[in-house]
Formats: sequence, structure tokens, C-alpha cells
Amino acid sequence: MVEGFYLPEGDGRFLATELTRGPWSMDAQHGGPPAALLGHVLEGCAPREEFRIGRVAVEILGPVPLAQVRVAARVVRPGRSVEMLEATLESERGLVMRAVAWRFRVAEGQVEVPPAFAPNERRPGPERESSEFPTAHAVGFHKGLEYRFVSGSFTEPGPAVCWMRLRYPIVAGTTPSPWERVLVAADHGNGISSVLGWDSYVFINTDLTVQLHRMPEGEWVCLDAVTHAQPEGVGLAESALFDEKGPIGRSTQTLHLARR
Repeated sequence: MVEGFYLPEGDGRFLATELTRGPWSMDAQHGGPPAALLGHVLEGCAPREEFRIGRVAVEILGPVPLAQVRVAARVVRPGRSVEMLEATLESERGLVMRAVAWRFRVAEGQVEVPPAFAPNERRPGPERESSEFPTAHAVGFHKGLEYRFVSGSFTEPGPAVCWMRLRYPIVAGTTPSPWERVLVAADHGNGISSVLGWDSYVFINTDLTVQLHRMPEGEWVCLDAVTHAQPEGVGLAESALFDEKGPIGRSTQTLHLARR
């Protein structure tokens, strides 16, 4: 029985399970689970109770194999109010992903936001039928998450609004953190809002940047996603992020577009 996307093996090493398998190759991971794994180690890096992460930028340096990976994190630039963290993910192929995060001192009650400018827009909730990602893979990332579309679908080209929640923890034996839930969901922006056909094109993201102005609450994360594509082969997917109480932030992905 699968216990999570990754099984911890000690010394920063994790064994990827079949739940991490992506849509482009039987032997490569979807970008969301390893991004969430990097978030996992970033949050555990020299934690400071009065600080929280506000931004994570992930660079995808190559395909992440469906195998054992090793992750590590360090404080790059300490500070009294703001500090920078860095995390790396390596496989037998070497460095395949890297993330930089900004961590901020929480200023509870010190910032008075005029009500007219407080973000409060919402999306319809996740009370609807679940959707399945169309794939020939029996097990993959699509089995590790639940998807509920408000508009659009995996096979309908164009913008989409979709709620997602984890069915399994990112790391077996742990409870997913809000950042882990957001990172694994945010990497779906290009998949749910693609304007190109899955059978004829690839639209692979080289990066993922997530900025949160509020920590999400609950299990569900919503993406209101749109893809911008150009004939030159460079695209952009951007998503407004929500929980059931309202907006929490935004995410972007730079896309490599090409015929299969």
C-alpha cells in the first residue's frame, strides 16, 4: 500500500513512489511533488517561530527521475526581518531542482489594511464532482490528488478554475503543511489551462514561483489558471490561488512549447 508521494530513508534521502509519476514520461516525476518536497525541507530549515515563508521560486533543471532523491536546505542570507533560504534536490543524475525562498517576520496586528483594499474575492467552492486526469498510467500524480473543476477541464482548452487536495501526504508519516499543499497544486496551472492539445504538444514548465500573502487554511487549494502561448515556443501559465475563505496568492510558470 502506498503511504505517500515519498518514503523517508534518512540523511535527507527520499524514495519517490509511483504517485509522483508525471504526464510526460513513465520514468519522470510531475513537477508538483518534488516542489512540495523542497517546500518540506525549506520549512524545516532552522525554523523560527515568529517567521513564515512568503515566496518560493523553484527552478527545474532537468527531469526528476522516479527514484531516490536527496534534498538539503540552508539559510543563505539571515536577517532580523527578512531572510533567504535555499534548497536543492539531487538524483543520480546530479542537481535537478533548486528552490529559493524568502522568509518574513510576522507582524501580527501591526499593519492596518484599509478594508477597501483587503483581498476578499472568492471562487465557488469544491462541492462538486471529482474529475480524473486522462492517462494510460495506472498510477501517477493523478491518483495522489483529488480534482474538482468549477470551470474548464483537463481536456477542454483554455482557462480553468479547479480545486485540489492531497489524497496522500507528500512525505509518508507526516501531515502536509499549507506550503506543501499549495506547491503541489500550483504546478498544475499549465496542465489545467492548456491551450494546446496533449497528444500533439508538450508544454513543460521550467520553473514555478509561488507568492502567498496569506497562509491557506484547510485541505483544498483552488487555482484560477490561464495559459498564454506564443508561436515562438515560449509560454506563461499564471494562477490566482484561493482557499475556501478567499485569495491567498499567485503562481507563475514559464513554459517550453513544442510539438511532440
